[in-house]
Amino acid sequence: MAIGRVSRQARFDDPVELLGSRLTGVYALFAGQGDRMFAEDYFVDLYKDSKRGRPTVPARVLATVMLLQSHEGLSDRDAVTRVQVDLRWQAAAGVHTGYEGFHPTVLVGMRNRLRASERPRRLFEDTRVAARQARAMGDKVRVLDSTPVFDAVATQDTVTQVRSAIRGVLRATDNADRELATALRAVLRRDDAYATPGKPPCDWDDRAAREQLVDELVRDAIAASELLDGRVLDGALKDAAELLAIVSGQDFEEGDDGTFRIRRGVARDRLISTVDPEARHGRKSSSKTFDGYKAHLSVDPESELIDEVVVTPANAHDAEPVDELLEPTRDLDDKPAMMGDAAYGDGDTRERLAKEGREVIAKVPPASNRGGRFSKDDFTVDTDAGSVTCPAGHTVPITPAEGGGGLARFRKLCASCPLLKQCTTARDGRTINIHRHEAVMQHARAEQKTRAWRETYTKTRPRVERKIADFVQSGWGSRRARVRGKERIQTDIDTRAAIVNWKRLSTLGATLTTDGWALQPAT
Repeated sequence: MAIGRVSRQARFDDPVELLGSRLTGVYALFAGQGDRMFAEDYFVDLYKDSKRGRPTVPARVLATVMLLQSHEGLSDRDAVTRVQVDLRWQAAAGVHTGYEGFHPTVLVGMRNRLRASERPRRLFEDTRVAARQARAMGDKVRVLDSTPVFDAVATQDTVTQVRSAIRGVLRATDNADRELATALRAVLRRDDAYATPGKPPCDWDDRAAREQLVDELVRDAIAASELLDGRVLDGALKDAAELLAIVSGQDFEEGDDGTFRIRRGVARDRLISTVDPEARHGRKSSSKTFDGYKAHLSVDPESELIDEVVVTPANAHDAEPVDELLEPTRDLDDKPAMMGDAAYGDGDTRERLAKEGREVIAKVPPASNRGGRFSKDDFTVDTDAGSVTCPAGHTVPITPAEGGGGLARFRKLCASCPLLKQCTTARDGRTINIHRHEAVMQHARAEQKTRAWRETYTKTRPRVERKIADFVQSGWGSRRARVRGKERIQTDIDTRAAIVNWKRLSTLGATLTTDGWALQPAT
C-alpha cells in the first residue's frame, strides 16, 4: 500500500487563501503549524508490524480530523464529510478544496492502533509538551476535580444481566469448542434456549412466578460456572466465563428453603451491564446518581490548560486517581500545590502528598450530624493535650487506639447534660472517633477559616469549573460516552482534552518556532 504524503504543489484552490483573515482560532493554528505538529512519520510506529503498510491518508489529515471531530462532536462519517466540504477543516488539515476524503473506518482503525501502541496518548501528551516549551503552563498549583461520563449502554436489571451472561458463555463456546458447548447446554435445566436477548417470558405480577424464574436462572448460571471451573480458557470464552461468575454472585442469596432470590440492597462494585462490564453506578452528591464513568482532570489555573486527565469507573472516589493526576509534575523541584474540594481533603491524601513536598489546599470533609445533632466539628479536639471538650464544656481524655487515633468517651457525663437531646441518642453517651491524622485535619480546619485561605480558594477553584464546562460542552456530546469500555473512553477523553488544550493555546498565541513552541507577544 502506498505511503500517504501531503502534496507540496501550489494550488489556486487553497482554502487558507480563500478564507484569509476569517481563518481563526484552532483552525488557524493547525493550518499554520500542522505540517510540523503532525509530520508524515507521526503515526509511522503504528504500522511497523503491519504487512499491509500504512494507509494513503497523511498523518496530518488523520490527526487533524480526529481532533476537530472531538472539537465539534461529530461521528466518524460526519467528520469525513466535514473535511470534504468545510473550508476551515480543509485549511487545518492542509488539503485543497477538492479533497475527496477517505472511508470513515480508517478512523476506527487508527484509534485501535493508537491504543495498542507504545504511546497511545500522544495527541494529548503533545499539548503538554507544547505548553511547557512555550512556558504557558504554571507550576504553582493544580486544581483537581471530576465530572460524570454517562455510559453508552442501557443499565440492565438483574434478570437481564444473568440471562445475558449465560447467552454470552454459550456464544463463546459455540465459537471456541463445540464439544464443550454441547456439554454446557446439557447442564442447563431451564426451558430456555438462551437464543434471544432481553427478559424471558414471565408473569411479573405473580411473586411465585418471579421467584421461580430467578431461582432457575441462578441455578443455570451456577451449573455453567461449575462446568467451566478449572478448565484452561482464553480469549472471548475466558472473558465470558469471568463475567458469568461475577453476575451470578453479585445480586443473589440462597434462602433457608434453598431458593435463590434477589438480594436486597446494591453492592458497591455492582456490575450494571454485561454489554459494558466496566461501567458502574456513581454518585455525584447525596441526591444525584449516574451510571458509567468519571473523567478526572488536573488543571493549571494560571493558563487554564489541562495537565492530566484520567478515566475511572463511576464508583471510584474522587481522590483515588490523585497520584496519576499529579504524575506530570512529579519530577519538578518545586511541586505544585494540590487544590480540590472536600473529596481531596482526607487525612491519608494529605499525609501522602505532604511526604512528596506538596501543599494541599482542600476543604476538610465535613462531619456528619444525624438528625441535626452536634457533629464532631462542634467538639474541641486538643491532640497535644490528648483530650476532647464537648459543647457543654465537659472534657474527657482520648483513649489511644492501635495504629493511631483513638476514642473519646463521655459516658456518664451525658446522663445529666442539658444538651443531651441535641447531642446523641446512644445509651452509653456520646463517643468521638479520633482519626490517626487528627492533628493534620485540625490544623487544616483552622487554616481554612483564615481570610487568606478563603481568598485563595475562592479565587482559584472556579477556574476548573469553567474548564470542565468547556470540556463537556453540548457540542461535543455533553457527558455522554460515545463508546464502551474504560480504555476506549480514555482514548476519547484524551482526544477531547487535546483539542481543548490546543484551542486554549491558540488563544494564548502559541506558535511553533525553529526553537520549539513559544507564545507570541500581545499586540
